[in-house]
This record gives sequence, structure tokens and C-alpha cells, in this order.
Amino acid sequence: MTSLNELMSLNGRAALVIGGAGYLGSQISDALAELGADIIVASRDLAKCQRFIDELNERFPGNHSAFEVDITDPESVKALFDNVSEAADQGLDILVNSGWSGRKNTFESINEEDWNMDIEVSLNGVFRTIKAAVPLLEKRRGVILSVTSMYGLVAPDYRLYDSEKLANPPSYGAAKAAVLQLTRYLASFLAPKGIRANCMSPGPFPFQQTQEENPEFTARLCAKNPLDRVGIPHEVKGAAALLCTDASSYITGQNISVDGGWTSW
Repeated sequence: MTSLNELMSLNGRAALVIGGAGYLGSQISDALAELGADIIVASRDLAKCQRFIDELNERFPGNHSAFEVDITDPESVKALFDNVSEAADQGLDILVNSGWSGRKNTFESINEEDWNMDIEVSLNGVFRTIKAAVPLLEKRRGVILSVTSMYGLVAPDYRLYDSEKLANPPSYGAAKAAVLQLTRYLASFLAPKGIRANCMSPGPFPFQQTQEENPEFTARLCAKNPLDRVGIPHEVKGAAALLCTDASSYITGQNISVDGGWTSW
């Protein structure tokens, strides 16, 4: 009988976390490192990634590393995977897509450049990264976890947003919904390669600074949610641990909402 500890162990496995030093991405990196994985974090901010890796090595010593990547640039993605192939000994067990960069705007204020940038980062960049990772993931029957959003499942309630500074752009939810469908497609067509693909959709996880500077907005988010509060970053760890380990070995093409019940009503 296989124990839960064995199912949850990532000892000897390599995980690439795009955006792995970010607000939620760092929590995912932390969780996978605690379970024994060697972590590779990558983003456009190499210095931030390296600082995070230095801290991670203090908490969970391992063969952790940091690389720079711009997922909107095919050549940059190719260079990353050349480095990853070397760092991960020609294989990869886990790919986490947690990168994002966008602009705050409304349907009235968004322009074509804004729209294209969001789609490029949040959708095309995810596709590009997965496409490059599949040959490495296939060698180890690996796992893909893409971080989407509650707004890939439901529309933002316009009553929550009273300024462009806090608004959720229409391009964001459109891209995240597309990643959900891409994941279902990948679960089907990568199954013969032994690769599983799943999503995690966080709910309201506003930055601490946003909460402090906008208490009325934060209160509206809380009141909208069944659990009557916003998320704490570490609360994404459990779903990430499940979906990236053998504890979910019979789960693919699925999405776990980590949203306090936001999408349940």
C-alpha cells in the first residue's frame, strides 16, 4: 500500500515555476521545495528570482536555481529551456505557469495594445512555455499546472470596482478562460505521453498594500465571498501540492478553485 507521505514526496524531482518568485508563485515554489523538489524559478526579473532562490535555499536546501525569461519572446523561452535541460539533468517533472504582467484598465479605457499585451503574456506565453517544456516533461511523465483565475470562470461584478486603478481588465479573464480550455485540450492530447495537465484558479488575493490603501474595496471583496474574507497567499499551497504530486496521479484536465467559495454562487 502506498502511503500518503510517499504520494506527496517530490524528492529527486525538478520543478520549473514561471513567475516563481512572485506573490502567489513564490508560495507554490515554497510548497514544492518543502516536499523535496529542486526548484527552478524564472521571470523577467532575474535579480528578484535570485534573491528568492537564496532565501529558499536557507529554508529548504536543494539544487535550486534562477533564470531570466521573457515568455513573450520565443528566443528567450528557447534559451530558458536550454538552461533548464542542463540544470534539470535533461528532464523535467513539473512545469508551473504562474507568470503575469498587465495593466489596470476598463472596457472603456483598454486599447488594442493593452489587450494584445495581456493575451500575449497570460495566454500565448503559457502556450509557448508548455510547447517548449513537453519534450522534457515526456521523459519523466511530468505534470503541468497553470495558474488561472476565478475570472476565467465568472465575470467580475462591476459593482466592486469604482476606479480604473482597481478594475479588472477584460483581457485578463478572456486569457485565463482560454488557458482553462487549453489545459483540457492538453490533458487529452498529452495523455499518451504520460503528461498530466491541470489548473488552479485563485480567487481574491489582493496585495497587502492594496488592502491597506483601499480598505473599502477590500471590504467589498470580503462581502462578496462566502467565507467573508480575502485569501492569504499561503492558501494556494495545498492545491499546488496536490496537483504537482502523485497524490493527484489520476487527476488530469481539472481545475481547483482556491477562491473562498467565490465561484460557488
